[in-house]
Amino acid sequence: MAAQFGRRLRRGATTTAVAAVAVAALSASQGPGAVLASDGGGGDQRTAGSAPSDDRAATGNSPYYTDLPPLVSPNKPGTSTNLPITGSAESGIPASILAAYKKAQQSIASSDAACRLPWQLLAAIGKVESGQARGGRVDANGTTFSPILGPVLNGQGFAMIKDTDNGAYDGDSTHDRAVGPMQFIPSTWATWGQDGNDDGRKDPNNIYDAALAAGHYLCAGSRDLALAADLDRAVLSYNHSNEYLRTVRSWFDYYKRGTHEVPDGTGVVPPPLDGGSDPSPDPGTSPSPTPPAKPDPDPDPKPSKPGGGSTDPKPPTPPATQPPKPSQTLAGVENAGTGALTATAGDAFAERIKVRAKNSLGGPLAKVSVTFTIAGDTDARFEGGKSAVTLATGSDGTVTAPVLQAGETTGKFTVRAIATGRSLPAVMYTATVTARQADAIARTDDKTLTAAPGAEFADAVEVKATYKGAIASGVAVTATMITDADTPAENDKGPYFKDPDGNTVRTLTELKTDADGTLTLPKIYADDTAGTYKLRLTTEGGATVVIELTVEAPAA
Repeated sequence: MAAQFGRRLRRGATTTAVAAVAVAALSASQGPGAVLASDGGGGDQRTAGSAPSDDRAATGNSPYYTDLPPLVSPNKPGTSTNLPITGSAESGIPASILAAYKKAQQSIASSDAACRLPWQLLAAIGKVESGQARGGRVDANGTTFSPILGPVLNGQGFAMIKDTDNGAYDGDSTHDRAVGPMQFIPSTWATWGQDGNDDGRKDPNNIYDAALAAGHYLCAGSRDLALAADLDRAVLSYNHSNEYLRTVRSWFDYYKRGTHEVPDGTGVVPPPLDGGSDPSPDPGTSPSPTPPAKPDPDPDPKPSKPGGGSTDPKPPTPPATQPPKPSQTLAGVENAGTGALTATAGDAFAERIKVRAKNSLGGPLAKVSVTFTIAGDTDARFEGGKSAVTLATGSDGTVTAPVLQAGETTGKFTVRAIATGRSLPAVMYTATVTARQADAIARTDDKTLTAAPGAEFADAVEVKATYKGAIASGVAVTATMITDADTPAENDKGPYFKDPDGNTVRTLTELKTDADGTLTLPKIYADDTAGTYKLRLTTEGGATVVIELTVEAPAA
């Protein structure tokens, strides 16, 4: 991204000389692994290997934040015996943002170990691109509460990039804009987008997705980022500007010297870039009007941005943000006709949860992010094993959750649908998982079951359960030795089972049929009382079978 005119000095610097001192101090502090690749001559570096052309930069060479790190860097662990528990505000990285960078590093270490991507490089780029997602203003899934959009790339003070996504990511169907905490232009995201948080979507506004995509982009072309020249090539491919390279390098070195985690939303929040947009401070509120750009304190003319941008150092002052129209204001989400949610354990729910986003006029509202979350004591999951998914509404304002798969835990649980990151009421759905059932159970053979007094039955009892003629697997079965009465009860004499401690029991629960619908009972023992006895098996669903057991002395 070309430099942001009007924010070239780090905070607190008021002259070009101060900025020069800051850069010199930071450059002098860099170790061997952080040396800028040189073109062998003085002045501005022109190339770092085969850097891509401007129109192929990840960000479209959009503006970025040029603030430099504090001159006093945090100490790297081991370099001081008096390390503070927390560092300066600038060294703090919001928890979700930091987690996303580290997760991206781990992922790429597994898929492309030769790249040797350091998470601090992602942090440095995230700092200059979006101020760490505007100080970590993201929801629990890592998605910004509102899209972070760079200025319109219409050639007026910035590069000219015509629309490539029909406004799907940036809301502009005429020109492209850089999108999200890592500021990808839509055409680059279409190629490099990743699903870093495993929610089934590739969202440039999600820090986990964006950080992983940035990591893959930086590692392209068999780069080894432990080498200074390769790291420079990678950064220049992200934004083909030497000032950008030096700024990223400064933050990279700063973060390598130490950082600390801060809660989401409490990081240093930069002002909006001229011509860009800033998410609203609180979920569900509208952004405040953008103040006019302040005069540039540096009177010296600035060079033109890479890619043929204007040489005018003063981009046009953006108009104040207008309140959203009622037809564009989210009023809430509602049930869009979802029926009863009932499924048998292990089966998929036939009904799918569907919600509708409505505007202030009661009409449908498209492109609203909705998060579906499973809550309660259940092992039910959405398709793919996820307990939460985030999707966007379509042109009719509706969005349907993935197929819900029942687990083995029976009972009721709740699915909540809520507009992501908004302080609006959720839609609650009650789902019920019922136990597997069988409507028939029978022995698999017709052998006579006999045993001598005090001995065990030689033949095992095996049964098979079915439901509507099909195999009934995983069905609960209860086995009870019953009396031969009009109203049978548990018998206190005759054949019996043994519990794990060897004690006599005449009722067994927690038995289940296997994948073939069959069940083989544990060993059955006879006491000293001869006679004919009954064993009753009852399934979940009410199917029963009664089996005769005979205890008699063997013939002389």
